[in-house]
Parts: sequence; structure tokens; C-alpha cells
Amino acid sequence: MNNALRITAFAAALAATFGTAYGVGRSADPLVAAEDRPAQQHGGHGGGEEGGAKPAADHAPGGLQISEGGYTLDLATPTVRAGARTEIRFAVKDDSGRKVTAYQREHGKELHFILASTDLTQYRHLHPVRAADGTWSTPVDLPEAGGYRVFADFTPAAAGAGNLTLGADLAVSGAYRPAALPAPGTTAEVDGYRVVLGGELRAGRSGELKLSVSRNGRPVTDLQPYLGAYGHLVALRSGDLAYLHVHPNEGGPGPEVSFTATAPSAGTYRLFLDFKHEGKVRTAAFTVRVAEPGNDGGGHREGGAGAPAGHAH
Repeated sequence: MNNALRITAFAAALAATFGTAYGVGRSADPLVAAEDRPAQQHGGHGGGEEGGAKPAADHAPGGLQISEGGYTLDLATPTVRAGARTEIRFAVKDDSGRKVTAYQREHGKELHFILASTDLTQYRHLHPVRAADGTWSTPVDLPEAGGYRVFADFTPAAAGAGNLTLGADLAVSGAYRPAALPAPGTTAEVDGYRVVLGGELRAGRSGELKLSVSRNGRPVTDLQPYLGAYGHLVALRSGDLAYLHVHPNEGGPGPEVSFTATAPSAGTYRLFLDFKHEGKVRTAAFTVRVAEPGNDGGGHREGGAGAPAGHAH
């Protein structure tokens, strides 16, 4: 069989696989989406605030493993096509192979599902729906081909279970055009909003990150709650996409929202801030560099967010 015929046969088999997966997903009875239920606790991922679940390991980066603590992320849809709206299906299984159906709620959700490209230029915070059998599903439409990583951030309801972030690889087929990581900076522009990053992300030590939101030169003082807080921040390490637990701090509806985070190591990180205003959620992204401990001259530059080489966006 020549190469053209092999490719055609593979494409047909892949299409048949997706058709079967989609049919199974549609046949499962979905439960009410988590965002439609009243939030019961407002701890950050890993429970940085009173009442939240305790992290499985303080400041340990998550998402680097597919199994941990007796739980495994089972990604039933490991491949999707760029530019095509499809459905991602997955489950969390316990050490007996059973799908988990009971979770603690954190930030109004049973589970947070994050998706990012390996070059960190694409990012999605998705809201999957859980079926009664423990299968999660969410629609997705990714414009760029390449390698991606998905993260499931959750705390099982089982006694003694801690917060976990499990990760799995996702392939997005299509014409792949590698992109360079955006330059480090402390300013981002999104939909007419200007977001300025202050504070510092430090290796091995907790630090406060402050993000100020403005529009048309005026501070935005009426941010709306999103996932139990006035902002939601995800930090990913460039290279291996280690997922950082970032905890929101108490505060008002703007213009500034703050978070406490610890970088597990020196390196380059990509920060994604989701904030809600006038009924719409927007995402501001930043690239920051974190120096080795002790290599910052003993001072911590306010507004540096690590060691930025310049302003992005």
C-alpha cells in the first residue's frame, strides 16, 4: 500500500473512532454543569484559604504526571483536529479502575479543566459537564495544530484525599506552525482592557502577584466574581508545563486583584488571568522569568513579577 493509501486509511479509522466516542458522549445523561450550582466553598485550588481542601503537597508543581495518589486521568479523546469543533471526553479513575463520581467543590466547581499548547500561546479554561457514570465532556475548538497538555484540577470526596492536578497530552492535528514564547512583560491588552502585573513570582518562596485592570485609562472598580473570586490565575512553567497552585487573596471588585504563588524553580513561566466584567470573561496573559534563589541581589523589585526583559503586548 502506497503512502497516500495508508494516510487515507488512517484518516478513515480516526474518523470512525471519533464518531463512536461522540455517540457515547451524547448518550450519557449529563448532570447539571458545576457553574449552575451554588458555590459552597471559596478556597483556591489546593485550598489556600480557610475552609478549602489541603494540598496533597505544598507548592509541588502539578500536571506533570497522569497518575498520583491513587487516581489516574483517563483521556478518552487524545487527538482532535485544528479548527474543528469537537468534544473532549475524560474521566478520573481510582486505584480500582472505577470512575470517580464524587468530588469536593472548590471555587464553585467539582473539577477545573485547563488546556494549553506546549508553546503556551493557546490557553483555555473549560467547564466540562459530568455524566452520572463519571465521564466528563466539554466542547472545544482549537485554531492551532500542535502538542497540547490538559490538566484536571480536583479534590476527590473520599476521606483523606487531597487536591490533585493530573495532566495528559493532547494532539491537535493539522498544519503545525511553531510559535515563539511571547517576550516577558508586565502589561497585557485584551478587548480594550489594560492589565498591569505587579509583585513578584519567586522560586521556592511564596510571593504576592498583583494585577490591576483598567479600561480607557480608568481603573475598573466593578469586576464581577468569577469562580468564587474577582479573578482566576493559572501559572504554567515553560518547557514541561508544570502547573502551579495559585491562591486568590481576599479583596474587593477591583481595580486590583492579588494572588499568592510559589514558583517551584527558576525558569520562564506563563501567567493567565481570567477576569469578568460586564458579563464576559476575558483572559490576560503574561510571560515572566524567575531567577535562582539568591540571585536577585537581595532585593525584590515591585512590579517586576520575576525578571522581565521588557513589556509585552
